[in-house]
Amino acid sequence: MRAWEREKEILYGSIPVEFEDENAVVWEEAAEGPEELADQLVKIHWRSTTPGSKARESIMTAAIQSVENKGMIVDDTDELLDEGFRALEEGDMVALHKATIRVMEVCENARKDNASDYWDQTFYDSFDDYAKAVTFPEKKTVVFDDNFISRQHAGWLAQIIGGAYGTCIEGYTTDNIMKAYGIVDRYIRKPHTYNDDITYELALLCAYDEFGKETTSKNIADEWVARIPMGWSAEDIALTNLKAGIKPPQSGLFNNPFNEWIGAQMRGVVCGQIFPGDPYAAARCAWQDAEISHARNGILGEVFNAVMASLAFVESDIRSIIKEAVDMIPADSEYGKVIRFALEQCETHDDYMDAWRPCESRYDHYNWIHAYPNACAEIIALWYGELDFTKTLTVCGMCGQDVDCNAAQIITIVAIINGLDSIPDCWKKPIGDELDTYVRGLKKMSISGLSRWTAEIAAKLAD
Repeated sequence: MRAWEREKEILYGSIPVEFEDENAVVWEEAAEGPEELADQLVKIHWRSTTPGSKARESIMTAAIQSVENKGMIVDDTDELLDEGFRALEEGDMVALHKATIRVMEVCENARKDNASDYWDQTFYDSFDDYAKAVTFPEKKTVVFDDNFISRQHAGWLAQIIGGAYGTCIEGYTTDNIMKAYGIVDRYIRKPHTYNDDITYELALLCAYDEFGKETTSKNIADEWVARIPMGWSAEDIALTNLKAGIKPPQSGLFNNPFNEWIGAQMRGVVCGQIFPGDPYAAARCAWQDAEISHARNGILGEVFNAVMASLAFVESDIRSIIKEAVDMIPADSEYGKVIRFALEQCETHDDYMDAWRPCESRYDHYNWIHAYPNACAEIIALWYGELDFTKTLTVCGMCGQDVDCNAAQIITIVAIINGLDSIPDCWKKPIGDELDTYVRGLKKMSISGLSRWTAEIAAKLAD
């Protein structure tokens, strides 16, 4: 049946309804729910707190900051932000919606700042261009046995632990975490498994489970739309773009100020988990996934974590893994410069805080959700953590920034190397084996079942 025939059937089959109740729902009442939802959403874009740590955020301010980080000049920012915050305070929703539109408009139409250091780099806009610029190590054979499943279990359990640990302190600086809690080498409160980061990894697994080696960015994006009801920053904009029919890579580019933030970097390890011992394939997988919501240096962030996770299945020297992964990021990209700066600090300081402080200072004009300061925190935590589970988490936590994203990614790598028994009971017992998510069709899972599923996908992809 053609579309017009379906519509004709609906039209000719519709019989007028007689309203018996004078209070029956009419347009005014029907609009109340959507209006309240739209108002609530626009309010939290101007002022909100993170669910886990209650750190303060303003996504509108951050949008301008992020565009300026990308070597652009945004005009009339002070006036625009003043208008928006004034409308928020006064409860003037008409003015607030207008201010929101204007911020996104000026971000999209920002002018190039030719004096910015941002333009002193090579941009990699496709996987092929990126892959030609680096050298990948040879693929190493992995045995898909019970031990492999156990290492996948270790990785997933550790990732969930890292997320639960970090979500309580994300969005704060080193000094303020220290003032509030001292050294954070424990759960600040009873942990839970809800975390927005993992949702995108589950969607990727669904796509690869169905399409195998033929999986494309569009396949993964379709799973996003089908299974993920909400997002934040880059992912939120990507979901909006996808629902409007804008497919990758344009979904990560169009009107997206946040596409060099941490959102792709925070989901890279799963690519290494399904392509163990094969950094090239892991990097390609990461690129496919990242370009749904990110671009350029944002994509390289996911590639970086993906290749480290892939190497973790075949190598056990964490510092060698870091160096190999750094080598697989082009040195002439801005992301490549950032991680090399962090590595240099590690190689020249004995104490992790002495390595962290120069990074914290150098990238203090970036948002705490941006990829750059968090990539530094990852490298420093892995380097000084020395494959000790608690020490790695502690160093990561004390660097601050987007702790749950960082901790979840790097502790996965540590656990893959050391195995399930290496995770201390104080970390794993409060988590157990149950995973709660808000992913449609996967809201209740066991961590052990997720691990077996991941191992099965990896084995199929290796055939």
